Amino acid sequence: MDKLNEKVEYWTKISDYDFETAKAMLKSGRFLYVGFMCHQTIEKAFKAVIARDCAEGEIPPKIHNLTKLAIQANLFDLMSEEQQDFIEELNPLNVESRYPEYKDEIAAVLNKENCGNLIESTEELLNWIKQQL
Repeated sequence: MDKLNEKVEYWTKISDYDFETAKAMLKSGRFLYVGFMCHQTIEKAFKAVIARDCAEGEIPPKIHNLTKLAIQANLFDLMSEEQQDFIEELNPLNVESRYPEYKDEIAAVLNKENCGNLIESTEELLNWIKQQL
């Protein structure tokens, strides 16, 4: 396997791992972490696409903003409005969920039903991103 495929495989595998973690968090009722792991899933899937297009020795950017990553992956303009809205919904579930002043606010909207919807939408977007690889 060449280095390019190794980079793509690394990001794809870790994205899949994070998605399985999101589902485990849903089962355990740790809803704040469902949102966080759904964000991580999509972030790493975008980074797989970026890694595919990186020059030798380059790595995807160390940023977490899904919109910026989608643009850098040249996928944003290909995404449906629903997909674009979804990544905007996921964006605050990464950084803000780590800080006490935001944690309670985010946790208040993440219940079993909402998290089930997050899982479903994450899986749909993840599959779409993989099709772009």
